[in-house]
Amino acid sequence: MTSIDRDAAPQFVLPLVVRIEKDDPPGRTDALETAARAVLTLLSDERSAGDGEWAEAVRDWQDARIRKVVRRARGAEWRRAGYLPNITVTGKEAEVRVYPPVPLDGWPKVLAKLQVSGTELDDPEPPPPAEDGLPVLWMNPELDMSAGKAMAQAGHGAQLAWWELTDAERTAWRDAGFPLAVRSPAPAAWSALTDSGLPVVRDAGFTEIVPGSCTVVSDFRPLRRTAGA
Repeated sequence: MTSIDRDAAPQFVLPLVVRIEKDDPPGRTDALETAARAVLTLLSDERSAGDGEWAEAVRDWQDARIRKVVRRARGAEWRRAGYLPNITVTGKEAEVRVYPPVPLDGWPKVLAKLQVSGTELDDPEPPPPAEDGLPVLWMNPELDMSAGKAMAQAGHGAQLAWWELTDAERTAWRDAGFPLAVRSPAPAAWSALTDSGLPVVRDAGFTEIVPGSCTVVSDFRPLRRTAGA
């Protein structure tokens, strides 16, 4: 589908909600990785395929602009948000809920009341290098993004990787629990990654950053074979 067709189609958004308790917020990298796995979990869920109850919404969402919005919740807000159909994915400490896509102007009230701003998270210490062979979502080291924005971008990167894999590769990744890492490369390595032929997320520029900015490169061994990297 062309970009013009995508713009003309009804617009949907994939809601994600991250739990941020005031006194015990998750680490930033953990939240980004958990958001990426949440997107993959929804895409691989049987309710999102075929005649599943979420399938039509997922198809409509993927036929338009691929939008994801991350909101934050804590305490009673988090509990209320759990009453809607969702998948809750946990990381080391992070908890992220992903919901079936909704119309851009048709958010459920309980989610619409949640704040988008305030998703400022930090890592207590620098994350270690990614394990050898682990899929890596490389974040642009030159862009300053809020944690919520970065979580959405990590989800985009995971989705691009998912689209490029064979059915067998998707099944193997799902059965392993969608292991992945989110890291930022050295600035000098970023250009090589974006020129490698691996999937690159280019942001539409709706929030925070300039339209067309490259935000994430999805690096997975099967994708390297495809890209010739």
